[in-house]
Amino acid sequence: MTAFRHLSVMPEEVVRFLALKNNAVYLDGTLGGGGHAALILENSPGSRLIGVDRDQEALSAARERLAAHAERLNLIHGDFAGVAGQLNTLGISALDGFIFDLGVSSHQLDSKERGFSFQQNAPLDMRMDFSSGETAADLVNDLPEAALERIISEYGEERWAKRIASFIARERSESPITTTFRLVDIIKGAVPKAKWDERIHPATRTFQALRIAVNHELESLERGMRAALDLLKPGGRGVIISFHSLEDRIVKHIFREYAEGCTCPRQLPVCVCLKVPRVKILTGRPVTATQQEIDSNQRARSAKLRAVEKL
Repeated sequence: MTAFRHLSVMPEEVVRFLALKNNAVYLDGTLGGGGHAALILENSPGSRLIGVDRDQEALSAARERLAAHAERLNLIHGDFAGVAGQLNTLGISALDGFIFDLGVSSHQLDSKERGFSFQQNAPLDMRMDFSSGETAADLVNDLPEAALERIISEYGEERWAKRIASFIARERSESPITTTFRLVDIIKGAVPKAKWDERIHPATRTFQALRIAVNHELESLERGMRAALDLLKPGGRGVIISFHSLEDRIVKHIFREYAEGCTCPRQLPVCVCLKVPRVKILTGRPVTATQQEIDSNQRARSAKLRAVEKL
C-alpha cells in the first residue's frame, strides 16, 4: 500500500475565492488528503469543517493531517451527492462555503492495487470506495456491447468507441478481462496505430470513461452541486475545480442556471415565472493554474476553477 500522497491544486485561488470568514461552516465535499481543508481551517479561526470522501484511505490520511483541528472537524465516509442528508445528521442546515476538487487523486492513480492507471498492471477495479459497487471489470465483462460503446463514447469522448467495444466483446468471449494491462492491449489493438495521438496514451479516454461510469461521477456532481448551492447562506461561496470537459460543462451550466433571472417572453408586460438569480458568478472564465504551479504539479495542468456567491 503506498503512503497517501496528493497535492491540492490552486490552493491560493481556493482560499481567495472562498473569502474565508471566522466562526463559519465550510464543506469540503472531496476531502482527499485534506489539503484544501487544512487551508480552510488554518485561515478561518473558529470555523467548522465537514469533510466528505468515498475513499477510506483518504479519510484516514486527512484525519491524521488535520489532527490539530479535530475539535472543529467532522469527517464523513460517503459520496458528496448525499450531502444534504449528511449535513442534516450533523444538525447543519446552511453553509458559508464549499469546495469540490473533482476527479481522481494522485494517490489513487499511484496505488497499483486500485486499478485506475493504465501504466501499471493491476486488477481492473477503479472504485473510489473499495467497500461497495461494481468494478471496471464488472462493466467490461458484463455490459452489452452497445452499452460499453455508449460509455466509452460519452464519458471518454473517444472517436474509436465502437471499435474498442467490439474488440472488448470479442476478447471477453474467450476469457474474462480482469487486469489493466490486458484491457490496454485490447484498446491498442482496436485503435489503428497510425491514428494514435502523440499527446496522450491510446487507453486514456477509455480508462477515464470506465472510471466515471464505475463511480457515477457525473450524476454525483450534479446532485452534490445542487444540494450544496441550495445550502449556501446569502454571501456564501462555492468553488469547484474540474479536470475534464464533461465535468466543467456541468459546472458551468448549473452555475449559469442558478445565476439566471426571469425567463418570461419579452412581450409579457410583467414577470410571471417569478424566477430570480440565486447566485452571482465570480469567474466569467474558468481560472487556471499558474505555470509555476504546473511545473511543480502536472495534475494542475488541466484544472479549471469556477466560483459563485449566493445572493
